[in-house]
Amino acid sequence: MVSIKRRTFLKGTAATGAVVVAIGTGVLKPSNVLAAWPEDAFSQKTSAEALSKLFGTASITESGDIDLKTPDIAENGAVVPVSVSTTLANVQSISILVDKNPQPLACSCDLTGVVEGYVSTRIKMGETSNVIAVVKTAKGIFSTKRMVKVTIGGCGG
Repeated sequence: MVSIKRRTFLKGTAATGAVVVAIGTGVLKPSNVLAAWPEDAFSQKTSAEALSKLFGTASITESGDIDLKTPDIAENGAVVPVSVSTTLANVQSISILVDKNPQPLACSCDLTGVVEGYVSTRIKMGETSNVIAVVKTAKGIFSTKRMVKVTIGGCGG
């Protein structure tokens, strides 16, 4: 009788071997397996440049239909919780920018039309700055922003 543990080990070994062969022959490349991301937009130095690379334009319309939740004061700029929700219809993407970061585009999520317009994440902030939520819909590009104060060691900076 064959042990179940032995079968599991043999299956795992065979699967690992197949992946190694696929990587070795070039069939499976890390760039083919990872999600696509707008590298040009993430490497820009200003919010306007990042928006231009991401959407083809830097002109966006302020909207009250976007709810941006951030702390008023972030005691640790390395992990600032941010959530964006919207009641706008046909949301195609939600992006988060931080004006004074060296690379302002912190997050960009492409969505399908059948999902709720909601994104929640943690971002890194180097200093006190505006956090901008940008929502792209079939009818245009909309935004809202909030000032988030980043303290250094919790003593106000």
